[in-house]
Amino acid sequence: MTITLHGIPNCDTVKKARAWLDGQGATYEFRDYKKAPPSPEELQGWIAQTGWEPLLNKAGTTFRKLPDADKAGLDEEKAIALMVANPSLIKRPVVTGASTLLVGFRPDQWSTVLD
Repeated sequence: MTITLHGIPNCDTVKKARAWLDGQGATYEFRDYKKAPPSPEELQGWIAQTGWEPLLNKAGTTFRKLPDADKAGLDEEKAIALMVANPSLIKRPVVTGASTLLVGFRPDQWSTVLD
């Protein structure tokens, strides 16, 4: 199984996830959100598997710097528009190509899904 790790190269969590995958001898492709952001359709596919809330990174500085109007009344449509306009708002990392979409780095969950 070839998986794709989606993220930003300088993100500490993505670095930990890549190191973990390398340590497991996993074969994966890396996709940089900044250089190849997911399309609205791709985000909708991810949301169909996990919901939009887990994908929207509300803890980061990018979200905190958004105007209050952008943060108010969040729903799936608005979240997708924000994530397309600001790929840094997408939680990192996201793993596709496995039996389950993985959002965020949790080694215990990854061990179960990727073994």
